[in-house]
Amino acid sequence: MRFGFVATHGPVGELVALARETDEHGWDGFFTWDALSIAGNDGWDPWALLAAVAVRTSRVRLGAMVFAPARHEPATLARQVQTVDHLSGGRVVLPVGLGVDDDVAYSRLGRDVSLRERAERLDDALAVLDAAAGGGEVTVHGHRSEVDGVWFAPGTVQRPRVPVWVVGAWPSRRSLARAARWDGLVVQRLRSDAPVDADVVRGSLEVIGELRETEGRTGPFEVVVSEALPEDSAAATDRAAELADCGVTWWVHADWSDATPMADHLARVRSGPPAG
Repeated sequence: MRFGFVATHGPVGELVALARETDEHGWDGFFTWDALSIAGNDGWDPWALLAAVAVRTSRVRLGAMVFAPARHEPATLARQVQTVDHLSGGRVVLPVGLGVDDDVAYSRLGRDVSLRERAERLDDALAVLDAAAGGGEVTVHGHRSEVDGVWFAPGTVQRPRVPVWVVGAWPSRRSLARAARWDGLVVQRLRSDAPVDADVVRGSLEVIGELRETEGRTGPFEVVVSEALPEDSAAATDRAAELADCGVTWWVHADWSDATPMADHLARVRSGPPAG
């Protein structure tokens, strides 16, 4: 199992320094977040932050938990992905989702879109990212967006593309089917913040496995759970073993409380990931 750390708030320079600490203390991934209009939290641009982190780290995977491509223009997003992939030497991953049901960023930006439209915009963005990964001229006629003869060069470092991890909301088969088409699953419950348990992971992977086999999809497939690590090291090790046993390959620590001091985040990073 691999372990990541989500930096949720703090001065931008301190977040870059925190990322360097994850690189030095055995973590496998450093993640920021992609959100707007959440009171009390810092709103740094995730791609600018990841670009800075990319040139100050050498080992950890980089991404956000999670990107919401429906809020972004696909061609611009593809350029951002490719730029940070090159700056990092091919360490970017792209966890993606629709955004929370009541994501006010859409309405406050004048785009009060339905979940169906978000899903269509997400699919459009992923199609552009996939087509642009090889470099060259790209034309994609999507559900909600058009890219017609746009040149992308030189493409991504990683081939066939930057790995895409898609939020799959158990037990929604439609949601899980989108994840099955890509490179990984970020496990969640449908319209619930309840912790993910072994039954949810196993049920999700059973559906994913059936779909990938039917469609002839092969290759590596990551299974990601994002939740706060227990403070007790023995409890964290036991939880890691439980998740690994049911098929989880990444456990990404996320403490979303804006009351947690940066010093506490730093101490957690320096203590290293759980054994296992």
